[in-house]
Amino acid sequence: MPVLDTLGRPLEALRVSVTDRCNLRCTYCMPRAAFAHHAFLGANQLLDFDEINQLCRVFVELGVNKIRLTGGEPLLRPRLTELVEKLAALPVELALSTNALLLRGHAPELHAAGLRRLNISLDAIDDAVFGEMNGLGTPTRQVLEGIDEAASRGFRLKVNMVVQRGVNEGQVLPMARHFAQRKIQLRFIEFMDVGNSNHWQRAEVFSGAEVLELLRDEFSLELQPGASSDTERRYRCARTGAEFGFINSVTAPFCRGCNRLRLSADGRLFTCLFATTGHDLRGLLRGGADSGEIAQEIGSIWQRRGDRYSELRATTASAQSKVEMSYIGG
Repeated sequence: MPVLDTLGRPLEALRVSVTDRCNLRCTYCMPRAAFAHHAFLGANQLLDFDEINQLCRVFVELGVNKIRLTGGEPLLRPRLTELVEKLAALPVELALSTNALLLRGHAPELHAAGLRRLNISLDAIDDAVFGEMNGLGTPTRQVLEGIDEAASRGFRLKVNMVVQRGVNEGQVLPMARHFAQRKIQLRFIEFMDVGNSNHWQRAEVFSGAEVLELLRDEFSLELQPGASSDTERRYRCARTGAEFGFINSVTAPFCRGCNRLRLSADGRLFTCLFATTGHDLRGLLRGGADSGEIAQEIGSIWQRRGDRYSELRATTASAQSKVEMSYIGG
């Protein structure tokens, strides 16, 4: 029997952060000014790989069939391939989200460890725009080289672009052309009010519908109903075969189909991307709880879950304190 929350949603997906550190300071996630003196987690605070593996096995028993490793930037975690090897043995779809700056050097060992899926964040193809958004002036070269290396290794790739009005909407077509030529799916994500440090304003949201209008003439896109999901709408260009995904969580919330939990690098469990507090699983683990007791706790957390922040955004105080995206991943 699947574990259902208060809205009848099954638990099927888990995002696992392995570090809260990142080598970029993207303005919508970890803005440089807000994180200049941030106290990152110490090594003893992080879940070790055996602890993560133990928890993931419990989640699988509860119905999870998709696990994605996130950060921060997960490739900053030393010996990450050891964890990948453990999780690749589970009956799940395993993926990793990365900014790809370190991917060229790690792609071979990640593939050898059993990883086959990568989600890559890239918000512009132009160096100046990308450098402004990533907060450090970092150019795109290393990212693009990492993507090419991963593609050559046979990874299944998705590139995620957060589109922000007045910042990078001019990069929609250049990005679409670049990745359509390489047969890599590009997904457009609406700018969201995750955390509190990005000073989100509704006026800065460049909607998925607006992105679609920019693409329509050049790519003659058709909706792919069978390829879409509760969280994503997918379009395909019949002429070129290019595919584009749209994650419109602001203008078309998909809370009713949300089936995921998020585990922070220090073992706190969050029931929503916009949550204010988490549940301490590290304390249970290190306090001697066995897998059965941990499963009971996780099941109870899920069964009490009623989150639907995006649906209620207009009536919810946007100033409420929310966990930062860099702490629990996207």
